[in-house]
Amino acid sequence: MADGKGAKLRTKPSEGKHEVIARQDAFQEASGLDEELVTDKELEAAAISVYRDVEKGFADQWERSNDTQDWWDIYHCHLGPKQFYAGNSKVFVPIVADAVDARKVRFSNQIFPVSGKNVEVITSENKPQDLMSLLEFYIRKCRLRTDIIPPLMVNGDIEGQYNVYMRWERNERNVVWKVKQQAEEAGFNEDLEIESEDFYDIKEDQVLHQYPVVEVLADADVLVLPFTAVNVENALATGGSVTIIRRWSKAKIEQLIDDGEVHAPNADDLVEQLNIKAEPENPNKEKKSVDAAGIKTMGGKTFALVYETWTILNVRGVRRLCRIYFAGERLVLSLKRNPYWCDLCPLLSCSVNKIQGSFKGQSLIKKVDTMQYAANDAINEAMDSAHYSLQPIVLTDPLKNPRTTTMILNTSAIWETAPADTQFAQFPKLWTDGFEIVKQFTGLIFQRLSVNPAMIPQMPQGKGKTNQAQVAQEQQVDILTTADAVTTLEGGILTPILRWFVYLDHQFRDEDLLVRQFGLEGKRMSMDIIEPVQFDRRFEIKWFGVEAARSAQQMQMQMAGLNMVGQIPPDKLPGFQLNMVPVVQQFLENLFGPRVAAEVFQDQRKRFSLDAEFENKLLSQNFAVPVNPQDEDQQHMQVHQQLMQEGDPSGHVRQHIMLHQVQMQKKQQMMAMQAMAQAMQGQGPPGGQGGPRRGAVPGPPRGGQQPPGAIHQDQMRDPGMMPRPRIGGV
Repeated sequence: MADGKGAKLRTKPSEGKHEVIARQDAFQEASGLDEELVTDKELEAAAISVYRDVEKGFADQWERSNDTQDWWDIYHCHLGPKQFYAGNSKVFVPIVADAVDARKVRFSNQIFPVSGKNVEVITSENKPQDLMSLLEFYIRKCRLRTDIIPPLMVNGDIEGQYNVYMRWERNERNVVWKVKQQAEEAGFNEDLEIESEDFYDIKEDQVLHQYPVVEVLADADVLVLPFTAVNVENALATGGSVTIIRRWSKAKIEQLIDDGEVHAPNADDLVEQLNIKAEPENPNKEKKSVDAAGIKTMGGKTFALVYETWTILNVRGVRRLCRIYFAGERLVLSLKRNPYWCDLCPLLSCSVNKIQGSFKGQSLIKKVDTMQYAANDAINEAMDSAHYSLQPIVLTDPLKNPRTTTMILNTSAIWETAPADTQFAQFPKLWTDGFEIVKQFTGLIFQRLSVNPAMIPQMPQGKGKTNQAQVAQEQQVDILTTADAVTTLEGGILTPILRWFVYLDHQFRDEDLLVRQFGLEGKRMSMDIIEPVQFDRRFEIKWFGVEAARSAQQMQMQMAGLNMVGQIPPDKLPGFQLNMVPVVQQFLENLFGPRVAAEVFQDQRKRFSLDAEFENKLLSQNFAVPVNPQDEDQQHMQVHQQLMQEGDPSGHVRQHIMLHQVQMQKKQQMMAMQAMAQAMQGQGPPGGQGGPRRGAVPGPPRGGQQPPGAIHQDQMRDPGMMPRPRIGGV
């Protein structure tokens, strides 16, 4: 078919690419991790014995799961049966919800600093910028900042436990694009009369997308046995198990059958059970207390409740970590060895506040739920009182005023009674006492949940005006409490997530990946080719976001230290050489962020010029390629002009040539300025004046003041030291 400009379109089918998927499946099959072991009767009997322990474990933690639902009702501001007062008003004071949301906002900002540097790699060699760029790319791909960490913080405060599950996602997309060709290349006969020499081939291909996925789990859906285990690894090593509840639809089960994740005959039996609609039955407390795997109905939709259990079994004489899917005591959907090469359980779980002798922690709401209920009762009593207070009370003598039926409250109403015989009274304003009770409960709940005025988006309402010293102390307490809370999440969840990114990338990705490089490259927009990484044998990966925002006065101390260390004479360092590059690099990254710091402090080793032909390949693929100061601008422009003749629909080639022209002008101006400086050599001011004294701390001139937010030198203190409490309100 032809378009409006005379160019013709010609479809050209192409085969889909499944080489990557087939290669990965071949690796799994060759390693033996994809072997289905459910047909082994001995292993199936061992799995059934594990199922009985799992079923009893869910029954034992039923009370905890039931209490968690009540705490979620508090967060969602639902009045429940635990309220004592049952009046006309139905008001819920969101004290706990405000406190939890304030903690979520503050802790999320602490975990992800403004600088944008979230990953730190500790190694004896130079920092692997490609690995750091890959991890930053996966952080953005998984949307940790928006979709994972905020709900995870709320789950931790309400349930007392952080639970995430790691897995690798793999999907395909069928894409279609146009390829411009000449008439000869397209294979048309020269004798044919055509309107244009340009033709477009329509090509179709399959694009494979692979990336890690972080899944937030509810505490009621996670069971770790024994209950006294220290962590997940300890539970598995001591003969226990880790179980996650899965809710699978019919389409999900059929997809798993096609992917070979479950045993087809047993899964088909489960699908047949799903086709039978479950009939409603009378409430049964004993049955509800045992969260048995099987067929469930919710909202008219039928789904299968499946247990995903991880435990160590004796597989052919070798103890191996296995993954089991249970759909009931006698229906084992799958039994395989751990499919991950790192041989770790993909569940990452840690408690918010560790309790000695227990794997799971205690909810923060457990100790304030009664105060929330009392505040709701007080506010509803106050509102009922306010309704009476807003209505006047008429006092009249029925003997002297027999016409009480005509005393109607209305505009321009006439009451036929003597003024002395009728008086007005007002109901006591008891609602003020109710609001004062709510205010006191708010302070107690905020104190228990470590919510200070600095975390609330409004100034504290007190009798006196808060001075600068009180504000500084509140901010210092906020920094300490926040750092203590997010450190638990960093060590138990965030750093293991980064390690799992490396594990999954090493196992599943076997093709080069183009990501935007950060760190030393900054905003150069260069595309870095990341090869499949290895296990953590050479690098130690750590989440750096918490450390970046931990101390408010660290920048000032670094500025003073840089000035002092730089002035140490070489004879005072026998046998050592002072290398300030890592210190200056880290200081600038903390001060301006990794993107801006790379423009300020540039590594000349990375400033190698690219070949013009290679730049043409990137430009033809619609990449915005920056120019390099080492480029031969005139030669590059000649090569790029050849690409311009073939067409520039995106405009990247034209923009790149313009950047070369601007760079040529800058080089000419710099050469002219250098020539002028050489001609005026010797006329400048004497050197050595205006610099800071040796070891001095940079400060303002006499009579000046520090910039906003700076801490006075006399008030410098150890950031790990808690400030002394005020005595007597001073």
